[in-house]
Amino acid sequence: MTRPGCHLCEEAREELDAHIAALGAAGGEIDVVEVDIEADDELHRRYLERIPVILVDDEPVSELGFDPAAFDDRLQRRAEHSR
Repeated sequence: MTRPGCHLCEEAREELDAHIAALGAAGGEIDVVEVDIEADDELHRRYLERIPVILVDDEPVSELGFDPAAFDDRLQRRAEHSR
């Protein structure tokens, strides 16, 4: 979750992209979709004070920045669940 002009969002996206690149093939297919909270009143109310918010399968894994450990943990739980 992001919004235009959010420098924390830009930093988190750069960190997320670098982390995904470092995971390489071990991370499997990871699609990143940015959602502009200003395009939806409910999202704006829910996330304004928390952005950037990074979700994996609609589950928040980090707020106000990128938390690589939480991201990796969620990906691991996803992989275990899909076995």
